[in-house]
Amino acid sequence: MLMTIELLTQKKGPKISKYLYGQFSEHLGHGIYGGIYVGENSDIPNVNGLRSDVIEALKAIHVPVVRWPGGLFADTYHWEDGIGPKDGRKKIVNTNWGGVTENNYFGTHEYFELLRQLGCDAYINANIGSGTVQEMAEWVEYMTMPGESPMAALRRKNGQEEPWCVKFFGIGNESWGGGGNMRPEYYADVYRQYQTFLPQYDKENPIYKVACGPSDDDYDWTEKVMKIAGKYLDSISLHFYTLPTGVWQDKGDATNFPESEWTSTMNRAKYMDELVTKHSTIMDHYDPEHKIDLIIDEWGTWYNVEKGTNRGFLIQQNTIRDAMVAAITLNIFHKHADRVYMANIAQMVNVLQAMIVTKDDRLIKTPTYYVFDMYQKHMEAQWVEGVGDVPENITYTASQKNGELTLSLANYDLHETKKIHFTASSSYRNIISAKGLFADKMDACNTFDHPDEVSEQPFDGVELNNNQMIVTLPAKSVVSITLK
Repeated sequence: MLMTIELLTQKKGPKISKYLYGQFSEHLGHGIYGGIYVGENSDIPNVNGLRSDVIEALKAIHVPVVRWPGGLFADTYHWEDGIGPKDGRKKIVNTNWGGVTENNYFGTHEYFELLRQLGCDAYINANIGSGTVQEMAEWVEYMTMPGESPMAALRRKNGQEEPWCVKFFGIGNESWGGGGNMRPEYYADVYRQYQTFLPQYDKENPIYKVACGPSDDDYDWTEKVMKIAGKYLDSISLHFYTLPTGVWQDKGDATNFPESEWTSTMNRAKYMDELVTKHSTIMDHYDPEHKIDLIIDEWGTWYNVEKGTNRGFLIQQNTIRDAMVAAITLNIFHKHADRVYMANIAQMVNVLQAMIVTKDDRLIKTPTYYVFDMYQKHMEAQWVEGVGDVPENITYTASQKNGELTLSLANYDLHETKKIHFTASSSYRNIISAKGLFADKMDACNTFDHPDEVSEQPFDGVELNNNQMIVTLPAKSVVSITLK
Protein backbone atom coordinates (compact mmCIF):
# COMPACT_ATOMS: atom_id res chain seq x y z
CA MET A 1 0.00 0.00 0.00
CA LEU A 2 1.36 3.40 -1.01
CA MET A 3 1.44 5.76 2.00
CA THR A 4 0.51 9.41 1.41
CA ILE A 5 2.00 12.41 3.21
CA GLU A 6 0.45 15.83 2.76
CA LEU A 7 2.87 18.76 2.88
CA LEU A 8 1.11 21.73 4.46
CA THR A 9 2.78 24.32 2.26
CA GLN A 10 0.19 27.00 3.02
CA LYS A 11 0.75 26.74 6.78
CA LYS A 12 3.50 29.02 8.05
CA GLY A 13 6.24 27.12 9.85
CA PRO A 14 9.33 28.32 11.74
CA LYS A 15 12.42 29.52 9.91
CA ILE A 16 15.24 26.97 9.69
CA SER A 17 18.28 28.86 10.94
CA LYS A 18 21.37 28.60 8.77
CA TYR A 19 23.32 28.13 11.99
CA LEU A 20 21.91 24.59 12.28
CA TYR A 21 24.62 23.78 9.72
CA GLY A 22 27.42 25.07 11.94
CA GLN A 23 30.80 23.43 12.31
CA PHE A 24 33.15 22.72 15.22
CA SER A 25 36.95 22.70 15.04
CA GLU A 26 39.02 21.88 18.11
CA HIS A 27 42.75 21.57 18.69
CA LEU A 28 42.48 17.81 18.40
CA GLY A 29 44.48 15.42 16.25
CA HIS A 30 44.76 16.78 12.71
CA GLY A 31 41.60 18.86 12.96
CA ILE A 32 43.56 22.13 12.88
CA TYR A 33 47.16 21.37 11.98
CA GLY A 34 47.41 19.62 8.64
CA GLY A 35 43.65 19.76 8.23
CA ILE A 36 42.95 23.49 8.11
CA TYR A 37 46.28 25.13 8.84
CA VAL A 38 49.60 24.18 7.21
CA GLY A 39 51.55 27.42 7.65
CA GLU A 40 52.59 30.04 5.14
CA ASN A 41 55.75 28.16 4.11
CA SER A 42 54.03 24.87 3.31
CA ASP A 43 54.29 23.29 -0.15
CA ILE A 44 50.55 22.66 0.11
CA PRO A 45 48.76 25.57 -1.61
CA ASN A 46 47.55 27.98 1.04
CA VAL A 47 46.56 31.57 1.71
CA ASN A 48 48.02 32.94 4.92
CA GLY A 49 48.69 29.39 6.09
CA LEU A 50 45.16 28.06 5.49
CA ARG A 51 44.77 25.18 3.02
CA SER A 52 43.19 26.45 -0.18
CA ASP A 53 41.57 23.11 -1.06
CA VAL A 54 39.88 22.84 2.34
CA ILE A 55 38.68 26.45 2.21
CA GLU A 56 37.26 25.93 -1.28
CA ALA A 57 35.38 22.78 -0.24
CA LEU A 58 33.93 24.39 2.90
CA LYS A 59 32.90 27.55 1.07
CA ALA A 60 30.92 25.38 -1.33
CA ILE A 61 28.64 24.23 1.51
CA HIS A 62 28.38 27.77 2.93
CA VAL A 63 29.60 27.06 6.45
CA PRO A 64 27.74 29.63 8.58
CA VAL A 65 29.73 29.49 11.83
CA VAL A 66 32.77 27.69 13.30
CA ARG A 67 33.04 26.92 17.02
CA TRP A 68 36.60 27.20 18.40
CA PRO A 69 38.96 26.45 20.26
CA GLY A 70 37.03 23.57 21.85
CA GLY A 71 35.68 21.40 23.33
CA LEU A 72 37.74 20.21 26.23
CA PHE A 73 40.73 22.06 24.81
CA ALA A 74 38.97 25.37 25.50
CA ASP A 75 39.21 24.92 29.26
CA THR A 76 42.99 24.55 29.12
CA TYR A 77 43.46 27.28 26.49
CA HIS A 78 45.00 30.61 27.45
CA TRP A 79 44.51 32.98 24.56
CA GLU A 80 47.66 35.06 25.09
CA ASP A 81 49.72 31.94 24.29
CA GLY A 82 48.39 32.15 20.71
CA ILE A 83 49.12 35.75 19.70
CA GLY A 84 52.22 37.61 18.53
CA PRO A 85 55.15 36.33 16.46
CA LYS A 86 54.90 32.56 16.06
CA ASP A 87 58.48 31.86 17.09
CA GLY A 88 57.73 33.49 20.45
CA ARG A 89 54.49 31.67 21.20
CA LYS A 90 54.36 29.39 24.20
CA LYS A 91 54.40 25.65 23.54
CA ILE A 92 52.08 23.58 25.72
CA VAL A 93 51.03 19.96 26.05
CA ASN A 94 47.56 19.06 24.82
CA THR A 95 46.64 16.99 27.86
CA ASN A 96 43.12 16.22 26.65
CA TRP A 97 43.93 14.91 23.20
CA GLY A 98 46.92 12.65 22.74
CA GLY A 99 49.45 14.32 25.02
CA VAL A 100 51.13 16.00 22.03
CA THR A 101 52.89 19.36 21.95
CA GLU A 102 50.75 22.29 20.84
CA ASN A 103 52.82 25.13 19.38
CA ASN A 104 49.94 27.65 19.34
CA TYR A 105 50.67 28.65 15.75
CA PHE A 106 46.92 28.69 15.17
CA GLY A 107 45.51 31.31 17.53
CA THR A 108 43.06 34.18 17.58
CA HIS A 109 44.37 35.96 14.46
CA GLU A 110 44.53 32.73 12.46
CA TYR A 111 40.99 31.80 13.55
CA PHE A 112 39.57 35.09 12.33
CA GLU A 113 41.51 34.73 9.09
CA LEU A 114 39.77 31.35 8.67
CA LEU A 115 36.41 33.02 9.20
CA ARG A 116 37.31 35.78 6.73
CA GLN A 117 38.18 33.27 4.03
CA LEU A 118 35.07 31.19 4.70
CA GLY A 119 32.80 34.22 5.05
CA CYS A 120 31.24 32.90 8.26
CA ASP A 121 30.62 33.95 11.87
CA ALA A 122 32.59 33.44 15.07
CA TYR A 123 31.65 31.18 17.96
CA ILE A 124 34.33 31.49 20.64
CA ASN A 125 34.33 29.20 23.67
CA ALA A 126 35.86 30.76 26.80
CA ASN A 127 38.05 29.03 29.37
CA ILE A 128 36.24 28.97 32.70
CA GLY A 129 37.78 25.67 33.81
CA SER A 130 41.36 26.83 34.33
CA GLY A 131 41.00 30.50 33.38
CA THR A 132 39.74 33.59 35.14
CA VAL A 133 37.06 36.22 34.68
CA GLN A 134 39.77 38.78 33.92
CA GLU A 135 41.35 36.57 31.27
CA MET A 136 37.99 36.14 29.54
CA ALA A 137 37.17 39.87 29.69
CA GLU A 138 40.58 40.86 28.30
CA TRP A 139 40.25 38.37 25.43
CA VAL A 140 36.90 39.90 24.46
CA GLU A 141 38.48 43.37 24.76
CA TYR A 142 41.37 42.23 22.54
CA MET A 143 38.97 40.92 19.89
CA THR A 144 36.18 43.50 19.88
CA MET A 145 37.27 46.84 21.42
CA PRO A 146 37.14 49.54 18.68
CA GLY A 147 38.67 52.39 20.70
CA GLU A 148 41.75 52.89 22.85
CA SER A 149 42.47 50.32 25.54
CA PRO A 150 45.40 48.12 26.63
CA MET A 151 44.10 45.03 24.81
CA ALA A 152 43.06 46.95 21.70
CA ALA A 153 46.55 48.43 21.57
CA LEU A 154 48.03 44.93 21.84
CA ARG A 155 45.81 43.71 19.01
CA ARG A 156 46.99 46.58 16.80
CA LYS A 157 50.60 45.87 17.71
CA ASN A 158 50.02 42.32 16.46
CA GLY A 159 48.77 43.58 13.11
CA GLN A 160 44.98 43.84 13.41
CA GLU A 161 43.83 47.45 13.38
CA GLU A 162 40.06 47.00 13.34
CA PRO A 163 38.18 44.90 15.89
CA TRP A 164 36.63 41.61 14.86
CA CYS A 165 33.00 40.66 15.30
CA VAL A 166 32.32 37.93 17.86
CA LYS A 167 28.73 36.86 17.24
CA PHE A 168 28.50 33.88 19.64
CA PHE A 169 30.36 33.37 22.91
CA GLY A 170 30.27 30.19 25.00
CA ILE A 171 30.80 30.48 28.75
CA GLY A 172 32.12 27.06 29.68
CA ASN A 173 32.23 23.71 27.93
CA GLU A 174 31.06 20.44 29.45
CA SER A 175 31.35 22.02 32.88
CA TRP A 176 29.57 18.94 34.25
CA GLY A 177 32.58 16.83 33.18
CA GLY A 178 36.04 17.62 31.84
CA GLY A 179 35.31 21.34 31.99
CA GLY A 180 35.29 21.38 35.79
CA ASN A 181 33.14 18.54 37.19
CA MET A 182 30.73 21.18 38.49
CA ARG A 183 27.28 20.70 39.96
CA PRO A 184 24.52 22.53 38.02
CA GLU A 185 23.88 24.93 40.90
CA TYR A 186 27.56 25.84 41.08
CA TYR A 187 27.90 26.22 37.31
CA ALA A 188 24.82 28.43 37.15
CA ASP A 189 26.41 30.81 39.65
CA VAL A 190 29.75 30.74 37.79
CA TYR A 191 27.90 31.54 34.56
CA ARG A 192 26.13 34.46 36.22
CA GLN A 193 29.48 35.80 37.40
CA TYR A 194 31.30 35.44 34.07
CA GLN A 195 28.52 36.90 31.95
CA THR A 196 28.46 39.95 34.22
CA PHE A 197 32.00 40.83 33.13
CA LEU A 198 31.62 39.97 29.44
CA PRO A 199 32.32 43.32 27.71
CA GLN A 200 29.71 44.53 25.23
CA TYR A 201 31.35 47.30 23.20
CA ASP A 202 28.66 47.28 20.49
CA LYS A 203 25.42 47.89 22.35
CA GLU A 204 23.39 47.65 19.13
CA ASN A 205 24.76 44.16 18.39
CA PRO A 206 25.57 42.53 21.72
CA ILE A 207 27.51 39.30 21.85
CA TYR A 208 25.17 36.30 22.02
CA LYS A 209 25.89 34.28 25.19
CA VAL A 210 25.79 30.48 25.28
CA ALA A 211 25.57 28.71 28.64
CA CYS A 212 26.92 25.21 29.11
CA GLY A 213 23.94 22.90 29.04
CA PRO A 214 23.56 19.19 29.72
CA SER A 215 24.92 15.99 28.32
CA ASP A 216 22.32 13.67 26.83
CA ASP A 217 19.33 13.23 29.18
CA ASP A 218 20.56 15.16 32.21
CA TYR A 219 17.30 17.03 32.60
CA ASP A 220 18.19 18.09 36.13
CA TRP A 221 21.06 20.20 34.72
CA THR A 222 18.71 22.03 32.35
CA GLU A 223 16.15 22.56 35.10
CA LYS A 224 18.60 24.10 37.55
CA VAL A 225 20.54 26.25 35.09
CA MET A 226 17.31 27.65 33.68
CA LYS A 227 15.96 28.30 37.16
CA ILE A 228 19.09 29.96 38.56
CA ALA A 229 20.58 31.68 35.51
CA GLY A 230 17.71 31.80 33.02
CA LYS A 231 17.29 35.57 32.99
CA TYR A 232 20.95 35.98 31.97
CA LEU A 233 20.88 33.51 29.05
CA ASP A 234 20.63 33.89 25.31
CA SER A 235 20.88 30.13 24.89
CA ILE A 236 21.81 26.87 26.55
CA SER A 237 23.76 24.08 24.86
CA LEU A 238 23.25 20.32 24.59
CA HIS A 239 25.83 17.65 23.75
CA PHE A 240 24.83 14.29 22.32
CA TYR A 241 26.83 11.73 20.36
CA THR A 242 25.60 8.74 18.39
CA LEU A 243 27.39 5.59 19.61
CA PRO A 244 26.35 2.30 17.97
CA THR A 245 26.77 0.33 21.20
CA GLY A 246 25.94 3.11 23.66
CA VAL A 247 29.08 2.13 25.58
CA TRP A 248 31.98 4.58 25.70
CA GLN A 249 34.62 1.93 26.38
CA ASP A 250 33.76 0.03 23.18
CA LYS A 251 31.66 2.22 20.89
CA GLY A 252 31.74 -0.06 17.87
CA ASP A 253 33.82 0.21 14.71
CA ALA A 254 33.30 2.62 11.83
CA THR A 255 33.56 -0.14 9.21
CA ASN A 256 33.11 -3.93 9.15
CA PHE A 257 30.32 -3.70 11.69
CA PRO A 258 27.34 -6.08 11.99
CA GLU A 259 23.84 -5.20 10.79
CA SER A 260 22.72 -4.94 14.40
CA GLU A 261 25.02 -1.92 14.83
CA TRP A 262 23.53 -0.24 11.77
CA THR A 263 20.13 -0.54 13.43
CA SER A 264 21.32 0.58 16.86
CA THR A 265 23.06 3.58 15.29
CA MET A 266 19.84 4.69 13.58
CA ASN A 267 17.89 4.29 16.81
CA ARG A 268 20.50 6.23 18.75
CA ALA A 269 20.41 9.06 16.18
CA LYS A 270 16.59 9.23 16.37
CA TYR A 271 16.86 9.63 20.16
CA MET A 272 17.89 13.24 19.49
CA ASP A 273 14.20 14.02 18.93
CA GLU A 274 13.25 12.91 22.44
CA LEU A 275 16.16 14.79 23.98
CA VAL A 276 15.32 18.05 22.22
CA THR A 277 11.64 17.66 23.07
CA LYS A 278 12.19 17.04 26.77
CA HIS A 279 14.86 19.70 27.27
CA SER A 280 12.65 22.16 25.37
CA THR A 281 9.71 21.33 27.63
CA ILE A 282 11.79 22.28 30.67
CA MET A 283 12.86 25.48 28.93
CA ASP A 284 9.22 26.24 28.09
CA HIS A 285 8.41 26.33 31.81
CA TYR A 286 10.91 29.14 32.43
CA ASP A 287 10.80 30.70 28.96
CA PRO A 288 7.32 30.28 27.43
CA GLU A 289 8.02 33.00 24.87
CA HIS A 290 11.04 31.12 23.45
CA LYS A 291 13.46 33.98 23.99
CA ILE A 292 16.20 31.49 24.96
CA ASP A 293 17.52 29.16 22.26
CA LEU A 294 18.65 25.57 22.50
CA ILE A 295 22.07 25.06 20.90
CA ILE A 296 23.38 21.57 20.05
CA ASP A 297 27.02 22.55 19.74
CA GLU A 298 28.41 19.00 19.73
CA TRP A 299 26.70 16.18 17.86
CA GLY A 300 27.58 13.37 15.49
CA THR A 301 28.82 9.79 15.40
CA TRP A 302 31.60 8.52 17.63
CA TYR A 303 33.23 5.16 17.02
CA ASN A 304 36.34 3.32 18.10
CA VAL A 305 39.38 5.01 16.52
CA GLU A 306 40.97 3.52 13.43
CA LYS A 307 43.40 0.77 14.37
CA GLY A 308 47.01 1.91 14.66
CA THR A 309 46.18 5.59 15.19
CA ASN A 310 46.64 7.80 18.26
CA ARG A 311 43.58 7.17 20.45
CA GLY A 312 43.50 10.85 21.32
CA PHE A 313 43.23 11.95 17.67
CA LEU A 314 39.71 10.49 17.19
CA ILE A 315 40.30 9.35 13.63
CA GLN A 316 37.35 7.38 12.22
CA GLN A 317 36.10 6.47 8.77
CA ASN A 318 32.95 8.19 7.48
CA THR A 319 30.48 5.94 5.64
CA ILE A 320 26.98 5.92 4.18
CA ARG A 321 25.85 5.15 7.75
CA ASP A 322 27.15 8.57 8.84
CA ALA A 323 25.21 10.18 5.99
CA MET A 324 22.05 8.58 7.41
CA VAL A 325 22.81 9.94 10.89
CA ALA A 326 23.38 13.40 9.44
CA ALA A 327 20.05 13.31 7.58
CA ILE A 328 18.10 12.00 10.57
CA THR A 329 19.63 14.60 12.87
CA LEU A 330 19.23 17.60 10.57
CA ASN A 331 15.60 16.63 9.96
CA ILE A 332 15.02 16.60 13.73
CA PHE A 333 16.62 20.05 14.07
CA HIS A 334 14.31 21.39 11.34
CA LYS A 335 11.29 20.00 13.15
CA HIS A 336 12.33 21.89 16.30
CA ALA A 337 13.42 25.08 14.51
CA ASP A 338 11.22 27.18 16.78
CA ARG A 339 13.61 26.40 19.68
CA VAL A 340 16.83 25.03 18.14
CA TYR A 341 18.82 27.90 16.61
CA MET A 342 22.35 26.56 16.13
CA ALA A 343 24.11 23.20 15.92
CA ASN A 344 27.79 22.35 15.43
CA ILE A 345 28.72 18.93 14.11
CA ALA A 346 31.82 17.34 15.61
CA GLN A 347 34.07 17.97 13.82
CA MET A 348 34.85 19.86 10.62
CA VAL A 349 38.06 18.23 9.35
CA ASN A 350 39.79 14.90 10.14
CA VAL A 351 38.07 14.34 13.50
CA LEU A 352 34.99 12.22 14.31
CA GLN A 353 32.11 12.82 11.82
CA ALA A 354 34.13 15.13 9.61
CA MET A 355 33.14 16.93 6.43
CA ILE A 356 36.62 16.51 4.98
CA VAL A 357 39.57 14.17 5.42
CA THR A 358 43.09 15.23 4.40
CA LYS A 359 46.37 13.40 3.98
CA ASP A 360 49.43 15.40 3.01
CA ASP A 361 48.29 17.47 -0.02
CA ARG A 362 45.24 15.33 -0.78
CA LEU A 363 41.62 15.80 0.26
CA ILE A 364 38.46 13.73 0.17
CA LYS A 365 34.88 14.76 0.88
CA THR A 366 32.94 12.42 3.13
CA PRO A 367 29.36 11.17 2.72
CA THR A 368 28.42 13.57 5.53
CA TYR A 369 29.82 16.47 3.48
CA TYR A 370 27.48 15.59 0.65
CA VAL A 371 24.43 15.57 2.95
CA PHE A 372 25.32 19.09 4.09
CA ASP A 373 25.73 20.05 0.44
CA MET A 374 22.36 18.61 -0.62
CA TYR A 375 20.58 20.22 2.35
CA GLN A 376 21.81 23.77 1.66
CA LYS A 377 18.49 25.02 0.32
CA HIS A 378 16.90 24.44 3.72
CA MET A 379 19.06 27.19 5.24
CA GLU A 380 16.89 30.17 6.24
CA ALA A 381 13.86 28.51 4.62
CA GLN A 382 10.42 28.04 6.18
CA TRP A 383 9.90 24.56 7.58
CA VAL A 384 6.92 22.72 6.08
CA GLU A 385 4.93 20.35 8.25
CA GLY A 386 3.91 16.99 6.84
CA VAL A 387 0.80 15.05 7.83
CA GLY A 388 0.42 11.32 7.24
CA ASP A 389 1.96 7.99 8.06
CA VAL A 390 5.68 7.73 7.42
CA PRO A 391 6.95 4.39 6.11
CA GLU A 392 9.25 2.48 8.42
CA ASN A 393 12.92 3.47 8.21
CA ILE A 394 12.17 6.73 6.39
CA THR A 395 13.03 10.24 7.59
CA TYR A 396 12.20 13.39 5.65
CA THR A 397 12.07 17.17 5.90
CA ALA A 398 10.58 19.88 3.70
CA SER A 399 10.97 23.65 3.44
CA GLN A 400 10.00 26.59 1.24
CA LYS A 401 12.05 29.57 0.11
CA ASN A 402 11.92 31.91 -2.87
CA GLY A 403 9.02 30.08 -4.49
CA GLU A 404 10.73 26.70 -4.25
CA LEU A 405 9.90 23.59 -2.22
CA THR A 406 12.81 21.40 -1.16
CA LEU A 407 12.14 17.86 0.07
CA SER A 408 14.99 15.83 1.56
CA LEU A 409 14.61 12.17 2.50
CA ALA A 410 16.64 9.24 3.73
CA ASN A 411 15.81 5.55 3.50
CA TYR A 412 17.87 3.91 6.19
CA ASP A 413 16.44 0.46 5.54
CA LEU A 414 19.35 -1.84 4.75
CA HIS A 415 17.57 -3.89 2.11
CA GLU A 416 14.17 -2.56 0.97
CA THR A 417 13.31 0.13 -1.56
CA LYS A 418 10.55 2.44 -0.30
CA LYS A 419 7.92 4.28 -2.29
CA ILE A 420 6.29 7.40 -0.76
CA HIS A 421 3.45 9.54 -2.11
CA PHE A 422 3.49 13.28 -1.33
CA THR A 423 0.86 15.91 -2.00
CA ALA A 424 1.26 19.67 -1.54
CA SER A 425 -1.35 22.29 -0.75
CA SER A 426 0.43 24.76 -3.05
CA SER A 427 1.17 24.41 -6.73
CA TYR A 428 4.62 23.14 -7.74
CA ARG A 429 4.93 21.98 -11.34
CA ASN A 430 8.60 21.49 -12.18
CA ILE A 431 11.48 19.47 -10.75
CA ILE A 432 14.47 21.78 -10.91
CA SER A 433 16.92 19.59 -8.97
CA ALA A 434 17.07 15.97 -7.81
CA LYS A 435 20.21 14.37 -6.47
CA GLY A 436 21.20 11.74 -3.97
CA LEU A 437 23.72 9.50 -2.24
CA PHE A 438 23.55 5.76 -2.83
CA ALA A 439 25.58 2.77 -1.66
CA ASP A 440 25.65 -0.98 -2.14
CA LYS A 441 27.40 -1.75 1.14
CA MET A 442 26.39 -0.49 4.58
CA ASP A 443 29.96 0.66 5.26
CA ALA A 444 30.61 2.16 1.82
CA CYS A 445 33.03 5.07 2.16
CA ASN A 446 35.41 7.34 0.30
CA THR A 447 39.13 6.64 0.46
CA PHE A 448 42.15 8.28 -1.12
CA ASP A 449 42.26 5.42 -3.63
CA HIS A 450 38.52 5.69 -4.31
CA PRO A 451 37.50 9.25 -3.36
CA ASP A 452 34.11 9.19 -5.12
CA GLU A 453 32.70 5.87 -3.94
CA VAL A 454 29.85 7.71 -2.15
CA SER A 455 29.19 11.06 -3.81
CA GLU A 456 26.26 13.06 -5.17
CA GLN A 457 24.55 11.50 -8.17
CA PRO A 458 21.51 12.50 -10.25
CA PHE A 459 18.30 11.02 -8.82
CA ASP A 460 15.62 9.80 -11.23
CA GLY A 461 13.29 8.18 -8.72
CA VAL A 462 10.76 11.02 -8.52
CA GLU A 463 7.55 11.51 -10.50
CA LEU A 464 5.61 14.80 -10.39
CA ASN A 465 2.09 15.20 -11.77
CA ASN A 466 -0.49 17.84 -10.77
CA ASN A 467 0.99 18.44 -7.31
CA GLN A 468 1.20 14.71 -6.71
CA MET A 469 4.75 13.41 -6.21
CA ILE A 470 5.88 9.81 -5.90
CA VAL A 471 9.40 9.20 -4.63
CA THR A 472 11.05 5.80 -4.96
CA LEU A 473 13.93 5.55 -2.53
CA PRO A 474 16.54 2.80 -2.79
CA ALA A 475 17.80 1.21 0.41
CA LYS A 476 20.66 3.12 2.06
CA SER A 477 20.01 6.39 0.24
CA VAL A 478 19.72 10.10 0.97
CA VAL A 479 18.08 12.34 -1.63
CA SER A 480 17.12 15.99 -2.01
CA ILE A 481 14.51 17.23 -4.49
CA THR A 482 13.63 20.86 -5.29
CA LEU A 483 10.40 21.85 -7.02
CA LYS A 484 9.26 25.18 -8.41
